[in-house]
Amino acid sequence: MKILVCISHVPDTTSKINFTEGDTKFDTNGVQFVINPNDEFGLTRAMWFKEKQGANVTVVNVGGPETEPTLRKALAIGADEAIRVNAEATDGAFVAKQLAKVAQDGGYDLIIAGRESIDYNGGMVPGMLATLTDANFVNTCIGLEVEGNEATAVREIDGGKETIQTSLPLVIGGQKGLVEESDLRIPNMRGIMMARKKQLTIVEPADASNETKAVKFEKPAPKGAVKLVSPDNLDELVSLLHNEAKVI
Repeated sequence: MKILVCISHVPDTTSKINFTEGDTKFDTNGVQFVINPNDEFGLTRAMWFKEKQGANVTVVNVGGPETEPTLRKALAIGADEAIRVNAEATDGAFVAKQLAKVAQDGGYDLIIAGRESIDYNGGMVPGMLATLTDANFVNTCIGLEVEGNEATAVREIDGGKETIQTSLPLVIGGQKGLVEESDLRIPNMRGIMMARKKQLTIVEPADASNETKAVKFEKPAPKGAVKLVSPDNLDELVSLLHNEAKVI
């Protein structure tokens, strides 16, 4: 089984976010980038298929040279090879078309993408990718088993879970639950050394246009001041909740 894992290069959630050029560009200065968490769950599941069923795992990213350390980390975790599409990832449709070209050229049986990336939170790419590659699609996937050409997937729905049986080729939009957080892997020294010798292929982007563009970014409003009330002064607390907060 050939597996393609889509990797987004995203800011660490602890990074301080700023914008430049009149709030139209994201400021990358001082920002630590990581593998998108939803993609990391998918990569870990792909490694399980590699170890248990002998699957071949390729990771792919749409981005510039600055994303290569993230791909190298995926290789250190255990992926067999990496592909970087040499283009800026600014639009979901554009990214999906680039990934579809890679998927079609490689003839992959299973494509694992994150449900969404934690930077733009668009949630568009997996569904578009499935359409462009004419593959079956399961979103919000929290469980996956593959036997031969048949797959059993579990997805999260409102108020519960749904189990789906389908066939390959298949695209999933994975998320937390696809594997346990305790199963996520930290590259060890051997993996890091081996990653240096693994193939990282750079391909030029397919001819595709951006369908959308970011016009302006805006930070959330700052949190208001906190007013402390003594636990012995319930009357004041009730008054504040009634007259200032207006929640009672």
